[in-house]
Amino acid sequence: MILDPRFDAMRLRFAVAITVVAALVAYVVLLDNVASKRSAAEQAARDADRVTSAAPPSPESGRPRIELAASTPPRNSYAETAAQAAWAAGTFRGAKAADGWLRLASRAGTARVAGKTFEWAAWQSPWVTPGHEFTELIPSWKAATPAGTFISVQARARTSTGRMTAWRNFGRWTVANNAAFRRSLGTQADGLSTVQADTVRADPGVSFTGYTLKVRVFRRAGTSATPAVDTLGAVASQFASGALPTSTPLLGAQELAVPAYSQMTHRGQYPQYGGGGQAWCSPTSLSMVLAYFGARPTPREYSWVNKSYADPWVDEVARRVFDHEYDGAGNWPFNTAYAAGRLAQAAVLRLDSLRDIERFIANGVPVIVSVAFSPGQLSGAPIRSTAGHLLVVRGFTATGDVLVNDPAAPDNGSVARTYKRSEFEAVWQQKSHGAAYVVRDGDHAFPTGYGLS
Repeated sequence: MILDPRFDAMRLRFAVAITVVAALVAYVVLLDNVASKRSAAEQAARDADRVTSAAPPSPESGRPRIELAASTPPRNSYAETAAQAAWAAGTFRGAKAADGWLRLASRAGTARVAGKTFEWAAWQSPWVTPGHEFTELIPSWKAATPAGTFISVQARARTSTGRMTAWRNFGRWTVANNAAFRRSLGTQADGLSTVQADTVRADPGVSFTGYTLKVRVFRRAGTSATPAVDTLGAVASQFASGALPTSTPLLGAQELAVPAYSQMTHRGQYPQYGGGGQAWCSPTSLSMVLAYFGARPTPREYSWVNKSYADPWVDEVARRVFDHEYDGAGNWPFNTAYAAGRLAQAAVLRLDSLRDIERFIANGVPVIVSVAFSPGQLSGAPIRSTAGHLLVVRGFTATGDVLVNDPAAPDNGSVARTYKRSEFEAVWQQKSHGAAYVVRDGDHAFPTGYGLS
């Protein structure tokens, strides 16, 4: 049979078209897979209270690093507004400061939240210049939020050439158990920076030299309840590139009597607050530190918890720090805000090395830190790997190894552990870049040199 050459040409064009369409479909699928992996990795990193005992995290897991010159050391600077004179230096819109507390004095505007009208007032800080460039900013605050009130915190950063980000919003916060009033606002991007729940992160190739903070205080319209802010601060960080050498011990053996609680004994409890177990390392760690200072929740506060559950105060802390937007209990400023309301002060910091933690321990202050590791990177850990996990540093051995309370242990009796200094410092610094919660009561002082009051 003789074939029509026109048919061959048509068949060729058809085959080419099919090939092009298939290539386009494959490319779209590839982009979708990449986006899905990136989104999943960011969520795993942000939800820093989730651990895994099975497969190691993917290379994309954890907070993205900003690669700098090899000689660049880590630089972390915390600054806060806490005194009357510091509040007076800012810009007021309907707010007033008295006795070191910022309050709503008159309505500057209104907003609709959860179908109700709220009036608000605001205060903005002067521009803060840490003295070094930075690529991440994490806020902290201490506030009182009576029923029907909440606060919101925003930040704006600028580059050395004067380019400014949009106002970056960290959502709404209240100590009350209210899903509308305690939630971050998800991912925000403006071409210079991205917000991931509680952190402003510079886009690749961008670094900042200054920032300003804004706080707004909200109350239900027609009421007189007044939210009040005692402290507002932030830590600005420039990361080191590459691995840092292990620090040498500073102060020798020291140990604090921090109670031990396991998050794993809470598996399956209250799915609306994360379900316990793997999801509760942050509230469990915070519960240990609150108990150490004699400030854990009272029986009246946790009376709602099932009477058969052990350590019910952990359930109460999880309920009070839970971020209803990203659906987890690991929002760092929400944890420190809750702790600050029960004690004298709390903040999110980034610390350069274990020598910094030794200084806090010497002052009687345990430190909660964020770590991430793959199998074999942290000898003696109760889990094989994690993309983000919180635990309590309670001291050091005479040789500088790290005494911890690791809530990922299967029960309270196995929570206390000792980790090699070199391994622990690496999994703390190389992933979370030294992220830490510091909390104190009125009988203890933070060490000087960290910008804390």
